Amino acid sequence: MIDLTTLADLTPGICSVTLREKGIDDVIRISSEAGLAGIEWGTDVHVSDAASAAHAKEATEEEGMSVLSLGSYYRAGSFDDFDRVLELAIALGAPRVRIWAGGTGSAAATEEDWAAVVEDTRRIADLAAARNVAIAFEYHGNTLTDSPETTLQLLSRVDHGNVGTYWQPAVGLSDQQALESLHQVLPHLVGVHCFSWGPEAERHPLRARKQLWQSVSDVLRGNGKDMDVMLEFVEDDEPENVLNDAAFLHGITLGED
Repeated sequence: MIDLTTLADLTPGICSVTLREKGIDDVIRISSEAGLAGIEWGTDVHVSDAASAAHAKEATEEEGMSVLSLGSYYRAGSFDDFDRVLELAIALGAPRVRIWAGGTGSAAATEEDWAAVVEDTRRIADLAAARNVAIAFEYHGNTLTDSPETTLQLLSRVDHGNVGTYWQPAVGLSDQQALESLHQVLPHLVGVHCFSWGPEAERHPLRARKQLWQSVSDVLRGNGKDMDVMLEFVEDDEPENVLNDAAFLHGITLGED
């Protein structure tokens, strides 16, 4: 018998990039209609300055939802101005900032590339920790976190308690391969980006990979660590498909589907 008291709570949310063509208020309205609990606000369009960050924070909270994180496009290893990113996170009320592990895939990265990403990540992790904000790597191709092995290698080299990683199913992997990658990074996992693409970059309804996402949910709930599971990209970028995918996401995060 499963001990329900030990199961983690999974928070169904959305990345604002899913609705990139919509304004802040529309993103919140659609997310609320979908019954989602929180939003990762991206810096690509929606949160670009202090005013938009404050607007997103206030409007999200007024609707009864939470700000889950700031989806930044900061590239570790660039040694750019992270203070600006951090100030956006503070203004947004984000507990976490998503960053990218450089701009070169692990197969092509040199030792200099690795060293720069490691050093810069430690630098910004210290800055963020001083403001009670966590750091999470995007799990993505063409970066040093393009596989579970290199993600673990990077986290080991960074060796900082304020740094974790997101996970998403890499495009082209089978369900079993994707689950294996999840299990490998699970001890360092702080959030999941949720979508169904394949076999290449075609976008499908989340339910199209029902077995995968049910299994992911089971793993996450059984891991005992509360987790944000955020929709990222839907078929045709249509708001109606946010509602459809959210309905499925609700079911699996509650263990009902």
